[in-house]
Amino acid sequence: MSDKHTLFIADLHLAADRPDITAAFLRFLRQQAVQADALYILGDLFEVWIGDDNPEPLLDTVATALATLSTQVPVYFIHGNRDFILRQAYASRAGMQLLPQQQVIDLYGTPTLIMHGDSLCTLDIAYQKFRKWWNQPWWQWLLLKTPLSYRQSLAAKARRKSAAHKARYKQQQQPQIMDVTPDEVPRVMAEAGVLKLIHGHTHRPAVHQLEVNGNAAQRYVLGDWYSQSSYLQVSADNWQLHFDTLT
Repeated sequence: MSDKHTLFIADLHLAADRPDITAAFLRFLRQQAVQADALYILGDLFEVWIGDDNPEPLLDTVATALATLSTQVPVYFIHGNRDFILRQAYASRAGMQLLPQQQVIDLYGTPTLIMHGDSLCTLDIAYQKFRKWWNQPWWQWLLLKTPLSYRQSLAAKARRKSAAHKARYKQQQQPQIMDVTPDEVPRVMAEAGVLKLIHGHTHRPAVHQLEVNGNAAQRYVLGDWYSQSSYLQVSADNWQLHFDTLT
């Protein structure tokens, strides 16, 4: 088996009130990521992002650790729904290369589509309307022009609404609405011309078998880091989801 491999993570939701997650992430960078050919972060690295001008010490800690890693290993970042206004200023501090919302990469000879994954949840109509709104460049530009205190209060309000949104679907016994739409996955994969997809967002780590234009295909879902650290390790001959206990 080849020692060359690439790592993928998503949905860490780093926050000052969860130092255990931050500690696990810093340990992951020092122990696992430093041995990889590349590290891809597929969104929601932070629980909330209110702007590159946020003085929160956690941001400096993470940027320093990622910048150190990037001197040895390329680090790529795709925005999630929690950190969609992360800009080049912070990416440069952290040594990260920003990628578009969907990107096809060559993984040891296998064309693979990578994304955060929220765009696949098309049955969640309320969320998709909101997503379309905040994806507008002009709206993001205006938001970042507001005072930091306003953005902090807006983020807190958005987190409360998100929690209520999830609870409502759970109460209605419709959690599938917040998962990917089965028909959307093969459509997007066919459009990209791939048989492999890696994404996060749903917090439901698994490997799904499906068909794309009559061909066998796979969808790899990354896990969140709320109760464990989770990553996908890909080499030329092995694709493996890993889970480590938070300590």
